[in-house]
Amino acid sequence: MTSTVYEFPLNEKVRTYLRLEQLFKQLDYAQNCSEDWQFISFFDCFFTLLDLLERLDIRTDILKDIEAHNKNLEHWSKHPKIDQEALNQALEKIVELKSKLKNSNKVGVGLKDDRFLCAIRQRFSIPGATCSFDLPNLHFWLKQPGEKIKSDITRWINEFSLIHQAIDITLSFLRERGRFENVIAKNGFYQGIADDKNDLIRIHCACDQNYYPTLSGNKYRYAIRFMFFEQEEAGKVAIDKDTEFKLACC
Repeated sequence: MTSTVYEFPLNEKVRTYLRLEQLFKQLDYAQNCSEDWQFISFFDCFFTLLDLLERLDIRTDILKDIEAHNKNLEHWSKHPKIDQEALNQALEKIVELKSKLKNSNKVGVGLKDDRFLCAIRQRFSIPGATCSFDLPNLHFWLKQPGEKIKSDITRWINEFSLIHQAIDITLSFLRERGRFENVIAKNGFYQGIADDKNDLIRIHCACDQNYYPTLSGNKYRYAIRFMFFEQEEAGKVAIDKDTEFKLACC
């Protein structure tokens, strides 16, 4: 049986973190592209990420979370059975990242003077407007030597490096807060009460049984319902039998 993990945030902050993580993953993959259409996908992801970061004051939330991680690590350092070497390495990384974030400019500031990016960015908001007659400057750039293209991409992506690291660390700490436990959804439905510290619900279940989970709720309570991916012959869209899955509240 194959399985997968679904993640459902319980607040807007974590929702934003997960969206940023997804975009960073796409960007990491796209920067290794070699074909013209792949580079266009890279820019599409790049500008989506830049738009999201420019609209939000993400650094304020990130710094608060990094500070909380710092305090937690300092607290755990007093535990006699803790791996001090591993903890000190994590603490050193957190302290260094916090200092860099406090002294950094707003994300994207370093890209505002890039004439090439500014010239092509607006076109990427128009569906299909990346042909050579739309953006001849882009297609000129695509034909430059590989070293030039790689150098430009590395320079642009480095603008996000601190936020990228902070998102990875923050979501890693968040996910480690919850441990998966076996649960049964009666008639395909499960309702839970969220702890004050719960920010994320993770569901581990089969992905070869023609159903998937949906979640509705907030930081106080939530409901999980399993739905058929392909509608049953009788027209049913929601599962009406007991369904086993694993649940982690983070």
